[in-house]
Amino acid sequence: MISQTSEYALRAVVHLAKAGGGPAVAQEIADATHVSVGYLHKILRLLARKGILVAQRGVGGGFSLARTPDEISVLDVLRVTETELVRISTCPLGIDGHTELCPLHRMLDNQIALIEKVFETTSIGALLATPTALGPRESPCDPPIRGATLTRSAEAEK
Repeated sequence: MISQTSEYALRAVVHLAKAGGGPAVAQEIADATHVSVGYLHKILRLLARKGILVAQRGVGGGFSLARTPDEISVLDVLRVTETELVRISTCPLGIDGHTELCPLHRMLDNQIALIEKVFETTSIGALLATPTALGPRESPCDPPIRGATLTRSAEAEK
């Protein structure tokens, strides 16, 4: 549903929020989010140009959140990294005579509207405050740990 670029941007913003807002250098964010530093640096600069992050050069510099995590919505980040969620206002099949949306396309458009509203009303701060089954330090936004393997107990093998 969202692009890889948007996923990486959200990971970076969530990481900065978890770390107190920044500043953090691109390499640190890349290591924490498991994104290549070259590609991530482009995303971070884009987020800075669009007012989600602040970029500061020099010693002690890096990228910081431009606003508090509670003031940045998921939709704010998505709007920077990809086009708007496309609503369905006319027949997507281009069928002549379809002046109103059929029940299927109306339902799909309603669902797109709901998703857009959830993204708009969910702040980065709310994502951090949401308890997860993974424990207090991990969240669904955290990338998997590289090299981690699952182990099976002897009981499970019987």
